Amino acid sequence: MFDLQWLLIAIPLASGALLLIWGKESDRFGHLIGTAASAASFVLGVVLFAALLGHDAEDRSHAVSLFTWIDTGTFHVEMSFVYDQLSALFVLLITGVGTLIHVYSIGYMEHDERRRRFFAFLNLFIAAMLTLVLAGDYLVLFLGWEGVGLASYLLIGFWQHKPSAAAAAKKAFVVNRVGDIGMALAIMLMFAQFGTSAIAAVNAAAPGATDAVTTSLGLLLLLGACGKSAQVPLQSWLLDAMEGPTPVSALIHAATMVTAGVYLVVRSNAIFDASEVARTAVIVVGLVTLLAGAWIGCAKDDIKKALAGSTMSQIGYMMLAAGLGPAGYPFAIFHLITHGFFKANMFLGAGSVMHGMDDDVDMRHYGGLRKAMPVTFATFALGYLAIIGFPGFSGFWSKDKIIETAFGENLWVGLGALLGAGVTAFYMTRLMMMTFFGDARWKDDVHPHESPKVMTVPLVALGALSLLGGVLLVGDWIVEWLEPVTGHAEHHELAVPAIVLTLIITLVAATGVALGFLTYGRRPVAAETPADGSVSFLARAGRHELYGNELNEAVVVRPTRHLTRFLVWFDGKGIDGFVTGLADRLGDTSQLLRKPQTGYVRSYALTMFAGVAIVVLCLLAVTLA
Repeated sequence: MFDLQWLLIAIPLASGALLLIWGKESDRFGHLIGTAASAASFVLGVVLFAALLGHDAEDRSHAVSLFTWIDTGTFHVEMSFVYDQLSALFVLLITGVGTLIHVYSIGYMEHDERRRRFFAFLNLFIAAMLTLVLAGDYLVLFLGWEGVGLASYLLIGFWQHKPSAAAAAKKAFVVNRVGDIGMALAIMLMFAQFGTSAIAAVNAAAPGATDAVTTSLGLLLLLGACGKSAQVPLQSWLLDAMEGPTPVSALIHAATMVTAGVYLVVRSNAIFDASEVARTAVIVVGLVTLLAGAWIGCAKDDIKKALAGSTMSQIGYMMLAAGLGPAGYPFAIFHLITHGFFKANMFLGAGSVMHGMDDDVDMRHYGGLRKAMPVTFATFALGYLAIIGFPGFSGFWSKDKIIETAFGENLWVGLGALLGAGVTAFYMTRLMMMTFFGDARWKDDVHPHESPKVMTVPLVALGALSLLGGVLLVGDWIVEWLEPVTGHAEHHELAVPAIVLTLIITLVAATGVALGFLTYGRRPVAAETPADGSVSFLARAGRHELYGNELNEAVVVRPTRHLTRFLVWFDGKGIDGFVTGLADRLGDTSQLLRKPQTGYVRSYALTMFAGVAIVVLCLLAVTLA
């Protein structure tokens, strides 16, 4: 049965290709084909997962090779896939949440003339991400990695008639290429050092490699992960990507693209376990990003961009956990899964709000929507309670375990993660208050209304998962399930009992909620954002996304532009000037030399006579001397 795992990829890939080439006659039902393809992969994923449960822990990794992809000299790459405990969880997340997003998109994109093409791109996104997580070779993984980048480019810029959408797609594509340089160099280094790029072989060889090799590999892989998962310093594309249709935002943030970096680090665990420097770099990147994303989330009035800042922060938690080694790997994946549930829920909920508010994304124009959109409000509230870590909800279990593990590793890292939990509760309460509570601030021509059932049913399903996702931790199931892949973790003793730390985390989150309520629930929301000069530096910096775009402009874009202009000038005036100038001088010389060539015999005879005379005179001078 596990030999059929390639069908997980083939079904949505074939569907996407079919929708692209079929033509306009399939516009009436193309969205149904795309949704059915994603659902079929999910059903197959469930069947394979059930079969995997029936195997012993040491016999839960099943590899299949379809064909030899590259065979030249000593370089050999199989088009291979591996279905094991880690990839099985990702398959269920990608296809399960992806299918709900497909269903939601049927209603959301109902009136779009290019809906069939949109579903084709969604299918391509699902197929590429499945290729990435099932790959048995880093080069095959890189194939899915680039496929995800292509799909994100196509979907972020789907409404290409909007200059902002086209620019956002280009920005995402370019920034991710920077990270991809790290991935490409890492794969080259693997082959140079180990003679292979097969994931299992590289992980087996990593413990015996030198510190320089493992550190270089870890840092290069981290660079790739920063690009895909929008981690500092390659985070600038993520908020701009909100220009795409809202289902795209949900797919990118919950089930596909931004999770790829976390997957890469956990899948490459042997490399990071062998390098303390690389693991520390992952921790630093994760900690900085979780705080930076939370900071941005506090300042944005665009509901989707506020959620995008939240994604940055939550992925930062996952990266932080992945940097903690075997003790953190399971909780990085656990939080990735629960985040997939509640973040897809909230992004689709934001889309439902936009649907009822004539596509207005400004939360300053909302208020009081809980009565006009009761289903959207109830399901969004479940996601809100999950992300702030309300006891019993999925985020409570997954985020608390990361913070607890962080305290076991380092006090300062734990305090940073704890601070992030408080800020998360604050900005999410701000979002809830501005959107669903308070006085109505709608424009006169806007009439809020609940979304159709094809959009609300996925919200209900994701809301339930936001509540119940914590069951994966019952009996430490997810820890034991992933142990054969991520390794056994030694238990860290905490300075205080775990229950006391849990109470502290809950108290910090409650403080964030209280501050959010007092700031935005008890005071009127300003109709316009105050001028930058009238707000604090913290708010101004958050509004400007911590000046990431300005930094990129100053450090990368402007110097590169000047360098390019200099190279163009040097090429035109220097290199081309030398070549063309030399040619011109040779031409001028040839013109001078042509003038004596008259074609008259008398002229040539006279020249010969003159030459003979000169030779005779020279001989006489020599003789007389």
